[in-house]
Amino acid sequence: MQAREFKDFVYGEFARIGKAISSPKRIELLDLLTQGPKTVEALAADTQMSIANTSKHLQTLLDAKLVTYSKDKNYVIYRLASEQVLMFVFALRGTAEDRISEVNIVREAHILRENSLSPISFAELAEKMNRNAITLLDVRPMEEYRHDHLPHALSVPISELEDRLDSLPKDKEIVAYCRGPYCVYATEAVELLKAKGFRATLLEAGINEWKQIQH
Repeated sequence: MQAREFKDFVYGEFARIGKAISSPKRIELLDLLTQGPKTVEALAADTQMSIANTSKHLQTLLDAKLVTYSKDKNYVIYRLASEQVLMFVFALRGTAEDRISEVNIVREAHILRENSLSPISFAELAEKMNRNAITLLDVRPMEEYRHDHLPHALSVPISELEDRLDSLPKDKEIVAYCRGPYCVYATEAVELLKAKGFRATLLEAGINEWKQIQH
């Protein structure tokens, strides 16, 4: 193999990754899989795509070796192919945040409600947890909580929150978190809790961001 052939081959393989993530839906699928393994049906529901279309996008990610899958009876379960792919998703997100200001502007408006929800940091969370001053809620789907969650968090999926309000203390501040900085579940949870008379705020991050600061 000559030098030019070598470079064409290597950069061609790099381009396979670029082609695989050229679809917003495929990036969303990768982001969802950072929360743990998921069935095709669950991914289709989260992305509001048909199962057939979801499967096609997953096949593209599979061809680029970004995901793997296993079978459990009638279900096909996808997961990220490696820790390196997880880091790649974070790097992609971070680059967009750094270079495209509109990403942060839209996030502040949609997720943080122009900072009206008083989000807290991990440092503030740790200080309040040490004082037993808050109740920490994980409002993601139960299967994501079971895969991994923040220490001492209670699982109250957003779909169940309104029905479980009576079980939550009103004498403590409630902090809600979900999949990370682009997940709307925690925003919705805090707005509901405040409307029902609870003191509530959201954590600006999720389990993956917490793991990063532990290393």
